[in-house]
Amino acid sequence: MTAPLHDTSADADKAAAVDVAADVVKKSVEGRSLRQIAWTRLKRDKLALAGGVVVIFLVLVAIFAPLIVSLFGHPPNEFHQDAIDPLFGTPKGAFGGISSDFLLGLEPQNGRDVFSRIVYGARISLLVAFLAALVAVLLGTIFGIVAGYFGGWVDAIISRVMDMLLAFPQLLFIISLVSVLPSDLFGLTGTSVRIAVLVMVIGFFGWPYVGRIVRGQTLSLREKEYVEAARSLGAGQRYVLFKELLPNLVAPITVYTTLMIPTNILTEAALSFLGAGVRPPTASWGQMLSKAVEYYQEDPMFMVVPGVAIFVTVLAFNLFGDGVRDALDPKGTR
Repeated sequence: MTAPLHDTSADADKAAAVDVAADVVKKSVEGRSLRQIAWTRLKRDKLALAGGVVVIFLVLVAIFAPLIVSLFGHPPNEFHQDAIDPLFGTPKGAFGGISSDFLLGLEPQNGRDVFSRIVYGARISLLVAFLAALVAVLLGTIFGIVAGYFGGWVDAIISRVMDMLLAFPQLLFIISLVSVLPSDLFGLTGTSVRIAVLVMVIGFFGWPYVGRIVRGQTLSLREKEYVEAARSLGAGQRYVLFKELLPNLVAPITVYTTLMIPTNILTEAALSFLGAGVRPPTASWGQMLSKAVEYYQEDPMFMVVPGVAIFVTVLAFNLFGDGVRDALDPKGTR
């Protein structure tokens, strides 16, 4: 005796529903990489995304500075004395001479285009900040992972060196070093010498901050089961360091790098403000602020423009860095 047709149809519908539910469960438990999880969290943070957009914009401005200046400005070291008041030495017109021809006005006395110098100044600030962060991260990662993994006298020596560098007056050392530097160093001349010195010194004094974080993380990771398993299978120290520990340190290193870059930008601006940065006529935001001190009463816009450029850049990097930190370490506290 055969079953009724409606029962067969009901069983088929039930089987289809079970298959659909199984697919949904399978998709819901499907594994995602840490990168995908972090990107999902980062997309929810609108402030971090806004900061990231500004950061990308600034990097593109620095890369394509010559093209941007050729389209919207004038050569950064070109004088426009006809646009300067001969009596007071300030730009003609309101708000520091801002017009369709000079988008951000002109410098007092010499009449150079502020827009062009801001654009080229972004190159100096970002170049020094990124390269110094790279030097600090490389040194900090190497010494931090070695100190944390080997411990003992190795950890003691590296930790004491880090403590000594953290207590060293960085700004005073850079100022004194720059004052005695020759104009030709390792084949570099002029501005290249100053940039190289800024990168090496800021990076050298910055690596202990990275090193302490990497050391602390390594002390925790070296006791994990997968590290013990690698050792039990005969893995060498180099394999454990660079194949087991280092990949798990990428997240904290990335977070600290994004937060180190704005600090380096402020350091470069401070050194240029004090006269220990790049030499004129090379454009620098800190150098422009230093010169604006003489004219802040007669031409306040000349101080406002580079000040806003530094503020926006540092704020964008900080917002983006905070978002990256929250995405990679959601349980962490600010």
